[in-house]
Amino acid sequence: MNDLVMYDHQTDSLWPQFFGEAIDGPLKGKKLEVVAVLQTTWQEWLGLYPDTLVLDKRGRYSSDSYSGYYRGGSKGVLGESRSDDRLDAKDVVLGMRLDSMAKAYSVESLKSQPVVNDVLAGEEVLVIFDPTSEASVAYHRRAGEKVLNFALTETEGVPQPLMIDRETGTKWSVFTGQAVEGPLRGTVLERIPIHYSFWFAWTDFYPSTELYSG
Repeated sequence: MNDLVMYDHQTDSLWPQFFGEAIDGPLKGKKLEVVAVLQTTWQEWLGLYPDTLVLDKRGRYSSDSYSGYYRGGSKGVLGESRSDDRLDAKDVVLGMRLDSMAKAYSVESLKSQPVVNDVLAGEEVLVIFDPTSEASVAYHRRAGEKVLNFALTETEGVPQPLMIDRETGTKWSVFTGQAVEGPLRGTVLERIPIHYSFWFAWTDFYPSTELYSG
């Protein structure tokens, strides 16, 4: 299904990238821990973590060898396994899984609605998109006993994007989920891992996925 399959050097078990679960070998059925990451611009990342280390690729950051594939009509190596015309096959989505439920958020739709206060599998969730860096993150919207609803906001002199909750007026860092000003200052929202994917790939693996429609 066009998915990168890795093997580990210790046991030669096979691990598809999409699931992070061994499908063959001595560790078959074992799952790797999913770690939430932030896909953003180098400038935004340096603003958050100025002392960060960088993988030395010896100048090979200047181009993307897949740029032609992004623009072309081919869908992976083998083609899509099933068709879902709710979006174009190569539309980029943010995929989220909670329990046994999956949901996708179109990056194109997030450009016009960058903050989504939503519910998935009975959990209050937040998907937020930064138009400047085109970075997206997802969080649980519950802080203690409070379920919060968020919107983007601005604060003079603060370079990173901020959001504000309507219930307490607390301001939060979009990228870290930490409350930086207001009654809940110091509280940190729990991150939810999201999966950047082409629509055809997401629906191949999660054919019953929901699609956020605004």
